[in-house]
Amino acid sequence: MKRVLVSGGSGEIGAAICRALSAGGWEVIVHARSNADRAAALAAEIMAAGGKAQSIAFDVVDATATSSALGGLLQAGPIQGVVHNAGIHEDAPMAGMSARQWHEVIGVSLHGFFNVVQPLLLPMLRTRWGRIVALSSISGVIGNRGQANYAAAKAGIDGAMRSLAIEIGSRGVTVNSVAPGIIDTPGTAAAFNAERIGQMVPLKRAGTTAEVASLVGFLMSERAGYITGQVIPINGGIA
Repeated sequence: MKRVLVSGGSGEIGAAICRALSAGGWEVIVHARSNADRAAALAAEIMAAGGKAQSIAFDVVDATATSSALGGLLQAGPIQGVVHNAGIHEDAPMAGMSARQWHEVIGVSLHGFFNVVQPLLLPMLRTRWGRIVALSSISGVIGNRGQANYAAAKAGIDGAMRSLAIEIGSRGVTVNSVAPGIIDTPGTAAAFNAERIGQMVPLKRAGTTAEVASLVGFLMSERAGYITGQVIPINGGIA
């Protein structure tokens, strides 16, 4: 059974991804930064349903802590799947954005991508099979008011993903980004009412975490073996 690490797996979208990957036959490593209890509970849920899972907690921004945690996981063998879902929002117009807001958002999404993925690459490449998916955002594709930091981080991930896909495609490893739009989570519900969503989204509704997870699950499967270097939107038709 192949193992997959899901960074930010304790969150709403991350948890849905973990469940979908378990259903697809992966052994899931549920990552959290500060919600270790939630990650452990999700791993226990997956195991109770007949899957294989474990949880782990570390800060993806801390390169030393991340390397140490991943080194421990690699003692049990290569990790052939990575879903980099960890990310945070610190929204503000750029004219009023603090340096902390800029660096923290980019640190988790973009530096976290490097810190998590890079140590796992050589063991993965030696198996000549692997799947890497990064959670991007519609903000990284078209921008969004008050999200210069978040958009920069996600656009950076997309660029890194495309380059990495070129570097390692010959080893049977695919690398893609999934770029959600408005997804139905508690945070989204607080920011967008139904009327606003109807104005913005051609399908007139928010997407679900299960729909995002289904797309990620497909990209992580054998069936998606000829898809790499792509940013795939899941946004209800927002242009």
